[in-house]
Amino acid sequence: MRGLLDTHVLLWWLADDKNLSVTHRAVIADPDNELFVSAIVVAEVAIKASLGKLQAPAGLDEAVRESGFGELPFTAAHAEVLRELPWHHRDPFDRMLVAQAIAERLDLLTADGRLHAYPVRCV
Repeated sequence: MRGLLDTHVLLWWLADDKNLSVTHRAVIADPDNELFVSAIVVAEVAIKASLGKLQAPAGLDEAVRESGFGELPFTAAHAEVLRELPWHHRDPFDRMLVAQAIAERLDLLTADGRLHAYPVRCV
């Protein structure tokens, strides 16, 4: 499986949080899966932490690298997919992640049921 981690899935994995589903734990722990973390996720955490909306783990970028996840930049091609997405959901970070998952043909590891409205496989 090739997958893209949503922000909360990444944070729950790094914190070994009980909110992370058994399915997500199994997918992330499986070394046969190729998993990515988007630059959008790191930006979302940085922005929300600076606004006091969440506690950001120190050294998130280093933790992502050490976890073995691939890093996925946000490209102009991703923005083109974003432009065509219907407005099922208003969160700009989630919409960018959906666009990346579609463009890169990645499954999206998320607990956000609203993202199932998009043409992307949510796990």
